[in-house]
Amino acid sequence: MAKEILHNDWAPLLQSAFETESYKQLRAFLINEYRTRKIHPGMYDIFNALHWTPYHNVKVVILGQDPYHGDNQAHGLSFSVLRPTPPPPSLVNIYKELHDDLGIQPPTHGDLTAWALQGVLLLNTVLTVRHAQANSHQGKGWEAFTDAVIRCVNDKTDPVVFVLWGRNAKSKMNLITNPIHLVLTAPHPSPLSAYSGFFGSRPFSKINAFLQAHGRTPIDWRIPEQPVKPTD
Repeated sequence: MAKEILHNDWAPLLQSAFETESYKQLRAFLINEYRTRKIHPGMYDIFNALHWTPYHNVKVVILGQDPYHGDNQAHGLSFSVLRPTPPPPSLVNIYKELHDDLGIQPPTHGDLTAWALQGVLLLNTVLTVRHAQANSHQGKGWEAFTDAVIRCVNDKTDPVVFVLWGRNAKSKMNLITNPIHLVLTAPHPSPLSAYSGFFGSRPFSKINAFLQAHGRTPIDWRIPEQPVKPTD
């Protein structure tokens, strides 16, 4: 099943995760959900984070909660939205911190594909959601699957930066046991918590300093106005 869904080096690594009883139950649930309800993202976008950031290219993991649940928003990347949808409040705050940290002017859109293509795995802990019902697919099996993804990245021999914003993301910290990696934590960038320590946390410069110190190419955090197309 993994090779049918993932067409890069994630497939063999996640084969066992697709074969678990938990995932089989999740798949049956999702088939019914997509048939009977409005679900985000579209079924062909569910695994875009893995499609567009191959395992060998992962340098950074930015962990989100679950997809945006409005129209023309979610497309399989945490915190990212489809063009031309304006950036949601959490992403607006991420852009503010990016500007304060590195002086980068925010784009007019919320499409973070350019980051994904450079090795930033924009992963949600839950990969689907019902329309207008935040957290509606929590506890259905996605958590076990995305834990498997995190464990795979933890096993990498190249240093990776894990960015955990907010309580839900921080709950995954126990999965990151490899001492070669860096874990950055801060409050969630939502308007409810951004002023409690997200602003001023300077994650982007810290990420690049760590990557460069370990001989890895830093991320170009600038986001082009023109769309960038994944190769897959």
